[in-house]
Amino acid sequence: MPGTQGPRVLLRRLREAMAEVSESQARLDQVAHLIAQNMVAEVCSIYLMQPGAELELYATEGLKPSAVHKTRLKVGTGLVGDIAAHARPLNLSDAQAHPNFAYRPETGEEIYKSLMGVPILRSGRVAGVLVVQNRTMRHYSEEEVEALETIAMVLAELAAASDLIAFDDDGQDATSQQPHYLEGTALSGGLALGHAVLHEPRVHVTRLIAENVDVESERLEKAVYELRSSIDKMLTTSDLSHAGEHREVLQAYRMFANDRGWLKRMLEAVKTGLTAEAAVERVQNDTRARMMRQTDPYLRDRLHDLDDLANRLLRHLTGVALSSASGDLPEDAIIIARNMGPAELLDYDKDRLRGLVLEEGSANAHVAIVARALGIAAIGRAQGIPDRVEDGDAVIVDGDTGELYVRPSQDIVDAYSEKARFRARRQAQYKAIRHEPSVTLDGVKVALNVNAGLMVDLPHLEESGADGIGLFRTELQFMIASKLPSQREQVELYSDVMESAGDLPVVFRTLDIGGDKMLPYMQQAEEENPALGWRAIRIALDRPALLRHQVRALLSAAVGRDLRIMFPMVADVSEYERARALVDKELARLDQHGREKPRSVAVGTMLEVPALFWQMEALLPKVDFVSIGSNDLIQFLFASDRGNPRVANRYDLLSPGALNFLRQVVLICARHDVPLSLCGEMAGNPLEAMALLGLGLRTISMSPAAIGPVKMMVRSLNVADLEGFMEGLYSLPNASVRDALRDYADARGIAI
Repeated sequence: MPGTQGPRVLLRRLREAMAEVSESQARLDQVAHLIAQNMVAEVCSIYLMQPGAELELYATEGLKPSAVHKTRLKVGTGLVGDIAAHARPLNLSDAQAHPNFAYRPETGEEIYKSLMGVPILRSGRVAGVLVVQNRTMRHYSEEEVEALETIAMVLAELAAASDLIAFDDDGQDATSQQPHYLEGTALSGGLALGHAVLHEPRVHVTRLIAENVDVESERLEKAVYELRSSIDKMLTTSDLSHAGEHREVLQAYRMFANDRGWLKRMLEAVKTGLTAEAAVERVQNDTRARMMRQTDPYLRDRLHDLDDLANRLLRHLTGVALSSASGDLPEDAIIIARNMGPAELLDYDKDRLRGLVLEEGSANAHVAIVARALGIAAIGRAQGIPDRVEDGDAVIVDGDTGELYVRPSQDIVDAYSEKARFRARRQAQYKAIRHEPSVTLDGVKVALNVNAGLMVDLPHLEESGADGIGLFRTELQFMIASKLPSQREQVELYSDVMESAGDLPVVFRTLDIGGDKMLPYMQQAEEENPALGWRAIRIALDRPALLRHQVRALLSAAVGRDLRIMFPMVADVSEYERARALVDKELARLDQHGREKPRSVAVGTMLEVPALFWQMEALLPKVDFVSIGSNDLIQFLFASDRGNPRVANRYDLLSPGALNFLRQVVLICARHDVPLSLCGEMAGNPLEAMALLGLGLRTISMSPAAIGPVKMMVRSLNVADLEGFMEGLYSLPNASVRDALRDYADARGIAI
């Protein structure tokens, strides 16, 4: 590109061409001519997306005119299709030597060597491809690539305004009023019947080309300052100023807003001749196109936060409010969005929110954490949902199963209305007994504890009537943070947990990371079988500073209280001894410095690795308690990956082999008088929980929602009779004794 004026001259000429009153095709032809002329290119071609994920040649300067509207390429086919598939530029000095080059004889492009192409992006989606070519073998400069990307953004708006782009490649009518069913991913449990509210999309930028670059740069910097100030203010509100996951989510959000690289990229886009608004959209289009193709779920989830920031910045620039949140909401609002940042959800009136449906999103996304904190049903991965819903449509969201019904038939409405009434009746029954003792008909006390890991879980301790926290997963604080939590932050969380629990016991499990629990800020080598790899206590013993800082935080938070610490994934006694020695060393350090200590410290281990069972005689004299982690134990016992759908349900928890193994654990712990509990998912289903009581377990831990159903089962059970019945099941050759246990419960009126 000649001179140092960059694309500004071309942008001005494009603006003049776009302002002319002419047909869309004539304007596109003029645009192709101007780009070729300005960039000293012999060819400029414009391909636009059409139904069926096909790119059609819409205009060209230099190729054969007869190829226009005749040449089509599938996304992924040829160099143009490659650019569209990966949403990234290609800069080739010898295009025909590229393995993806696809010859189209009707275009006459065989005489051209060099090629530079960039995606035409709109809202982060590929709307087409813009290409320049030359006969000589030349490599275009980074400035020229940047210039063509800026021009492609302006071209996207021209094509969209002329209705030349067609994203809908499934042939379905997005505005159909027919009932529609979708199955997504459950993000937050619950059931919501309500009316759709379309989350306001990003502000539509109409003024793209700057009159004065300095003025636009100043507007952008001022808007970014206002954005940062608004986030700081949000962090000081009464709802969010307390410690916990809300604050960590928004602190990570603030980190993105204060990223200097983000502002620098937008200012550079302004310097190419774009308005402040267009620069924000340009940078976000590029970011979104890249991140949508990431396989790392953490990075894809952060896209929501970045989208939220860009939308807020655009509103600061244009003065447009987020109308969906600030307007009148129905009493039963169900928010529908492609994606959403946590702050955007918090903009809505919490009293009117009933549900949330996202086209993207995962259970670890920040917005999902906030949805659970607000107690609203939410599902993610609802493919194409924003295009299939209109404001005011009746919607049913089942946050337990991930199912979604749009404009449901009356039969579906009736069925879910009954389900909602039944759920309310059952919840009322559970609430009525929440303060009643969990005691069997024959007078046996059973401790029902909850599993937790975030501050949002703690109110459930009182609501459910649980006897304590049998498993506090400390790794969740590390997983939702943008950087390694400091010792002070850990102390603050653990103190809040124990304060909320009051006199009820809390068992803190030390970090169980690795495997499927990755920390975004911690590099970890790929492993062929991560479930059996470097994880949990293995990481802690190899990186003792990590465990030492956590133990110090736990000891500091528990001053004057009873502290229970539990190590995960212990495979032999020596691992427990090394970890226990570290706790003892930290206690000795407190004594040495004359510092306050917990009233008592109990240290135990999880039983998840079957090998540890064969060392129980050596282990039990050294531990204060044992807790069975049934999730990992059962998958290791059956060599069956619980994350693999082909085998996850192949083996039953209620098989004689699994029950007999657990029975032996109960017997040996009883012989050594060591307290034993179980804290896996097995305890959360009334039938499985009944079997655990029949084995001899008297302390089990589960999700808060399971406390009510399991307590109702306990209070209708004669456990001595059940133990006698189960003696006849352990030696059976059956794959499962589930049916036998269910028949037993039905015959005796046990609430399962």
